[in-house]
Amino acid sequence: MAVPELWAGMDAGKAEHHCVVIDTDGQRKLSRRVANDETTLLKLIDDVLALSDGEPVSWAIDLNAGGAALMIALLTDNERQVLYIPGRTVHHVSGSYRGDGKTDAKDAFVIADQARMRRDLQPMHRGDDIAVDLRILTARRLDLAADRTRVINRMRAQMLEYFPALERAFEYKTSKASLVLLTGYQTPAALRRIGKNRLAAWLKNRKVRNSQLVATIAVQAAEAQHTAVAGERLAAAVVAKLAREVTALDDEIAQTDALIEGRFHDHPHAEVILSMPGLGPVLGAEFIAHTGGDVSVFGSPDRLAGVAGLAPVPKDSGRISGNMRRPRRYCRRLMRVFYMSAQVAAQHCPASKAFYERKRAEKKTHKQAVIALARRRLNVLWALLRDGRLFESSPPPRAASLG
Repeated sequence: MAVPELWAGMDAGKAEHHCVVIDTDGQRKLSRRVANDETTLLKLIDDVLALSDGEPVSWAIDLNAGGAALMIALLTDNERQVLYIPGRTVHHVSGSYRGDGKTDAKDAFVIADQARMRRDLQPMHRGDDIAVDLRILTARRLDLAADRTRVINRMRAQMLEYFPALERAFEYKTSKASLVLLTGYQTPAALRRIGKNRLAAWLKNRKVRNSQLVATIAVQAAEAQHTAVAGERLAAAVVAKLAREVTALDDEIAQTDALIEGRFHDHPHAEVILSMPGLGPVLGAEFIAHTGGDVSVFGSPDRLAGVAGLAPVPKDSGRISGNMRRPRRYCRRLMRVFYMSAQVAAQHCPASKAFYERKRAEKKTHKQAVIALARRRLNVLWALLRDGRLFESSPPPRAASLG
């Protein structure tokens, strides 16, 4: 590829972007604020290309999604080179440029200048449609899960104020039966009135498994408290409403999981990913969503490990050397994919279990052993995707061995 003659830096925003174009000497050729709409952005691209007189132009931007998505699509669809410089990097680098103030024009200039000087920036590519869909779906699922946790915590806090015995009687995050119970009965007096047998029948009619056991636990909690706390009636109504909210969220999460699984199976790497122990459709979908569906763009498994936070970085100073720590900047969603799948594999995959136990025998903590296993599994998954073959636990190929 020819060396660019111009570098265009974009400080992206929601409604507007600021573009600064510089030449090989770092001199500004254009500085313009533009609206985030197609017509205006196309006019900007044409004007920048006119400045270049047909020579290559390298574009750089500080966002890879959100408000910058339209600009990125317009550039990548026309095969323009687009480099991604994270906003955090721009923030730290800006301190080395003249002037203490912060403006969009200065940030755009910093982005362009960094693109001009650096050679370690990865070019952006048009997003794989399946990967984009999975990113949207997995982000939605994450929001739903967070909402569910928040509602359950609020519900338990409310119960604790007037009926602590019932609050501690069930694990509401995992017990659907307890949520069904709370939609109908929330106070000690109401549970004592209906009694164990009628409550068990009421729960059974609502398809609750172990209805007799649930009824017994609930009535025992009611027998332990005969005092009505002030505000009990309103608090009980709030708890019933929150229990219904959790149930509705569970239904939406299940629907989202079905959409994720269906879209995930459309991806050509789905079968390879699922062959890895511990990686199901949801974690596999997150992997595709946050790698763009093509791990080759990272260049090497070491680079991917760095992005996922699985490659320690040195923290040396003076005579002190050999200290390693986890990087501060990494994709926590990718870390979650590898960490959680490694935890599952350490229990159910013989090769992974043997590797984990060996690390534990080396006096590693549980967390350290799981991270080491996650790092090794990343290498294996990289090799499988590169070669287009499935994971085989026994005997594993030497190049992809977990041992």
